[in-house]
Amino acid sequence: CFKFDWDGDNLDKLWSNTFDKAFIVLHGRGGEDGYIQKILEERNIPYTGSDSKSSSNCMNKAITKSIWKKQKLPLSPSIIANINNNTPQIPFSLPWAVKPTLEGSSIGISKVENYNDLEAALKIAWKYDDDAMIEKWINGDEYTVSILNNKALPAIKIISSSQFYDYDSKYHSNDTRYICPCGLNELEEEKLQELAINAFISMGASSWGRVDFIIDSNSKPYLLEINTVPGMTSHSLVPMAAKSVGLDFDDLVVDISNLC
Repeated sequence: CFKFDWDGDNLDKLWSNTFDKAFIVLHGRGGEDGYIQKILEERNIPYTGSDSKSSSNCMNKAITKSIWKKQKLPLSPSIIANINNNTPQIPFSLPWAVKPTLEGSSIGISKVENYNDLEAALKIAWKYDDDAMIEKWINGDEYTVSILNNKALPAIKIISSSQFYDYDSKYHSNDTRYICPCGLNELEEEKLQELAINAFISMGASSWGRVDFIIDSNSKPYLLEINTVPGMTSHSLVPMAAKSVGLDFDDLVVDISNLC
């Protein structure tokens, strides 16, 4: 077993080693968008997580929402704003979330509460991608459901000290709280887990991953995003959910590895 930290450029160092399978923990472009998955497929090397096509689709928020919409899964309304076009008319009320369509880890996301702030939010999102998603902001509580071997683990409630669970909340803040058991009653949690599985399978995802939600004040869940390469540090969400059912970090790594 060896570690390879890819810089997004040259893979020669990777091929200089002999290995039977790859455990992918690369985030963002190149790591969870189907790129490295496609390269491994072309070399017939097994790897953890979803295949290249579903990884690519899951990374693209516009494609993800389009597929979920066809499945009649619960979504907040959204439209796409392209950098080369005029800002579109937005057919739903403020506030809005503005985010690049091809980024993870909540990078480039802004909350817009005044129309005059929209252009600045779009410019932030367009730094990362030519397409930005403008989405109706849903006030509520954030939850995530981890998937292992296409089965749902216990849900986790996320309480962020900022307006939403952004990049700093995920990676730098010591104030973010993770609640597991999540506080939902048994029926509510089962419904959330079922929705997570349906969302996961509808995207063609497999093996393991994570699905994120907002639950509003009327107890209605809305799908946010899907993650096919979740964080795998000892304090990340999937290990946290696994630990709640008696699966420690080392065993979790082995279980994920054995799925490919």
